[in-house]
Amino acid sequence: MPTEKKTQIVEEIKGIFAKSNIAIFTQYQGLPTAELNVLRRKLRASNSEYQVVKNTLFRLAAKGLDKSDVIGDVSGPTAVVFGFGEISAPAKVLIEHIRDTKSNMTIKGGFLGDRRLTAAEVATLATLPPREVLLAKVFGQMKSPIAGLLGSLTAPMRGIAGVLQARIKQLEEGQNVGKS
Repeated sequence: MPTEKKTQIVEEIKGIFAKSNIAIFTQYQGLPTAELNVLRRKLRASNSEYQVVKNTLFRLAAKGLDKSDVIGDVSGPTAVVFGFGEISAPAKVLIEHIRDTKSNMTIKGGFLGDRRLTAAEVATLATLPPREVLLAKVFGQMKSPIAGLLGSLTAPMRGIAGVLQARIKQLEEGQNVGKS
């Protein structure tokens, strides 16, 4: 029989789970508390939250939200990074932190929306440019064919304008020669 406190924790995890757009599971065993606090501050700056969660309570919350397919990653000492903003930001912070501090922390996997992520996919997410850069690239790719079409459509008009300008210049020179 679950206690009132455990039920409250499960509901709290469900709320965080529902609000987040990405979660990354990490193995944190053996890390000093000071390092975890530094990581928490870095993650908070990227609109993310780092929580150590009891596996059984996490499983109950995941089952309650029909995300039971992510339960396989939750074994042993597990902490979860919940991301609420830019999807790649928590992955970047984690990867940079592990690389810079040469930490023993490992990434177990995660989820993005309703899709389960492997540790390799989380690492790939960390290499993605920010959303604004991706949108600029997409819009640039969309603009490119339109600019090419516009250039192709205006080329004959430019050609005609060039021929007319040359003819006008030729006639003007002919008139200037006749006056002299």
